Amino acid sequence: MAGRRRPPLHTHGIEVVRQRIAEEAARIMANEGISDYHIAKRKAAQRLSQEDVRHLPSNREIEKALGNYLQLYHAHDLPETLHLQLSVALETMRLLAGFDPRLAGALLQGIATTCSEVQIHTFPDDPEQVALRLQEHRIPYEEASRRLRFGGDRQEIVPVFRFLAGNTPVEISVLPLPAAREAPLSPVDARPMKRANLKEVERLLKNTTPPHPAP
Repeated sequence: MAGRRRPPLHTHGIEVVRQRIAEEAARIMANEGISDYHIAKRKAAQRLSQEDVRHLPSNREIEKALGNYLQLYHAHDLPETLHLQLSVALETMRLLAGFDPRLAGALLQGIATTCSEVQIHTFPDDPEQVALRLQEHRIPYEEASRRLRFGGDRQEIVPVFRFLAGNTPVEISVLPLPAAREAPLSPVDARPMKRANLKEVERLLKNTTPPHPAP
């Protein structure tokens, strides 16, 4: 009959749909080079023919599903990926040591795909100082901006510099000096982002498994 609507899903059915979308979004992020949670969940819903946006999983649900997916299907290469990206993070942070760099993002949770960005926060007096440092080391970069949320519904649009370290994408965000003490809110769970300073990243790298040498 024309115009007939689907019956509403009961609670268990909704949870099943959310879980299926989260798992498909995780697969997309792990295998298709998409790092944006919103894009991944929309693509997943479309592929599963789920048009009701009310049933989309949260970013936290997708992050959990992504962690499970990587442990299940990428257990062999995940340690190498983490080691490589932590090495890139440490090298970049040493380059920017004068700007109190902090590592942020999924890498700190041990969740990283080969396409994940290494996210670093810096706190220079002037964003141009970061650009000059990259230029001094002949690192080609692109300039952009990112909107960050803080407590109290405050938002800041901050400059970012993006470049490739080998095949690893790096994003350097230039935050205002007070943000060294007040971390922006995570897009995953809306809580203050976890961040790690240079010494902490050195310890993380020591605790990851280095790649096996080629035979």
